Amino acid sequence: MATYTHGHHETVLRSHSSRTIANSAEYLRPHLDPAARLLDVGAGPGSITAEFATVVAHVTATEIDANALALSRNLVADHGLTNVDFSIEDVHALSFADDSFDVVHTHQVLQHVGDPVQALREMRRVTVPGGIVAARDADYAGFIWFPLLPELDEWLRLYRAAARANGGEPDAGRRLLSWARAAGFDDVTATASTWCYATPEERAWWGGMWADRILESALARQLVDSGLAGPSELQAISDAWKRWADAGDGWYLVPHGEIIARA
Repeated sequence: MATYTHGHHETVLRSHSSRTIANSAEYLRPHLDPAARLLDVGAGPGSITAEFATVVAHVTATEIDANALALSRNLVADHGLTNVDFSIEDVHALSFADDSFDVVHTHQVLQHVGDPVQALREMRRVTVPGGIVAARDADYAGFIWFPLLPELDEWLRLYRAAARANGGEPDAGRRLLSWARAAGFDDVTATASTWCYATPEERAWWGGMWADRILESALARQLVDSGLAGPSELQAISDAWKRWADAGDGWYLVPHGEIIARA
């Protein structure tokens, strides 16, 4: 098992709770049948999970421990949804029987697991023949932005180093097709989509979130504890995120790889 680089600090949940089908799973929407049983692997705070529950018959949400799973459980309860259940799972060895789900979905998870090919094998195993395994992951090496601030180059270098030290692969998006092929899928459609932050409101949200996250989240602790960066370096990166957010011509692009793999 890899260590989850981001952790579940408020600065992380601020970002993850903004995810919806429209901005994070639109590639899967054509495959969502009202009668489908859907497994959401790594549900996080549950914003996508809860939306899935409004368009398919039943959703099973998983996370790696009870504390992480409580986030989606609480959101689902707040929405009054009754067609969602929950399970603590290791994606490398799912507890579900073969052919249990019509759709298996995972978002920004494979970049954090120790063996993404084995994870995809397990997702394939629990999917009915002809069903869909859908995965979407960012690709950090492809992040691009303007203005060009050296502190943000350092932020990216540090993040990728920390993610790999934790056993993950931060440049997962470009590898999804390869991983799916290695997991035994023959019928795979690979696509890509982006998040782009360019309005004053978007810059304030994205830049402000990362300005706080580099100082307060699990990532910050890992960087300091490992000796990769000191508090003054992290403060300089935080300040640069704020400068980027305040730039009238600021622009930021986050690319994602996506796969629809048929079991």
